[in-house]
Amino acid sequence: MEYTYAEYAIEKTLQMLGIDSPTGYTARAAQWVRQAFSDLGFASKITQKGGVLVDLGGEQSAEGALLLQAHTDTLGGMIAQIKANGRLRISPLGGLRAENAQPENVRVYTREGKVYEGTMQLCNASVHVNGEYAEAKRDFDSTEVVLDEDVKTEEDTRALGIATGDIVCFEPRAAVTASGYIKSRFLDDKLSVGILLSLAKYIADGGIALPRRTYVHITVYEEVGHGGAGSVPCGVSESISVDMGCVGDGLSCTERQVSICAKDSGGPYSYEVVTKLIEAAKKTGADYAVDVYPHYGSDVESTLHAGSDIRHGLIGAGVYASHGYERSHRDGVYQTLLVLCGYLGI
Repeated sequence: MEYTYAEYAIEKTLQMLGIDSPTGYTARAAQWVRQAFSDLGFASKITQKGGVLVDLGGEQSAEGALLLQAHTDTLGGMIAQIKANGRLRISPLGGLRAENAQPENVRVYTREGKVYEGTMQLCNASVHVNGEYAEAKRDFDSTEVVLDEDVKTEEDTRALGIATGDIVCFEPRAAVTASGYIKSRFLDDKLSVGILLSLAKYIADGGIALPRRTYVHITVYEEVGHGGAGSVPCGVSESISVDMGCVGDGLSCTERQVSICAKDSGGPYSYEVVTKLIEAAKKTGADYAVDVYPHYGSDVESTLHAGSDIRHGLIGAGVYASHGYERSHRDGVYQTLLVLCGYLGI
């Protein structure tokens, strides 16, 4: 596989990062993903749950079909209260942390289709006024969205059409450096969706006939724990989540590698699948690391919890500062593509 496919994956990732899609507000992103796979010539559909199911083709084989999963839903917020001062208290969507959600630019989407800008801030956020700024606890009761509108009361804000239950999206601030690093919120897991799109392009460009039937499921509820709990095509015997690889203290993976997860918070991954992933990495010469993730769960685990009788695995490009301002590298993207190609036997 040429390195240009890593560049294609990053290009598609950047496009997706321009579409706000916190959990529960993913329809635009899902339609974009479906169209991207369709443009490559693959049959796809939107599931009842709102995800995207893609058929990459391949032969029916004795070992059964393979399902690759990634998710396009991200962290975000929902308006829980319009305060007396016109500002907004939010409830997190997924594992959003107030400590690194502020200060950050946000967009508020109303059910009538209006979009307003604002900033997530600590309450009484001026250092020159708040003598307890450094010691103040950062949680969703002590932070608020300050709208970039002339609002001073709850009534002012409601007059804009903003209501409890509206969606709050955080600016990703995506950037790619000359040295190959990609920095952004929500690389978890839009980077992996870009990787699977790149894999599909590689298959399409080469007219490759896959040796086993292979599907892709782009889920939309991973960040709240049930993204992969459904839409498993008949005949699937294995499923691999392609999600961010953990980078941090006590782990060996870097942003320039592909991470193969042996175990996370949900327990060990299939010994057979992990072994085959390691063999695929060795066969293709991919730069990889095997790690145990201390605080993690994946789509494929929710597939198992939903009752599917499958073997499961988890890989992904190394991503630092997960659920914050995340960073990966195009080399990690490329190494992930190599392992996927090796696993598919192409």
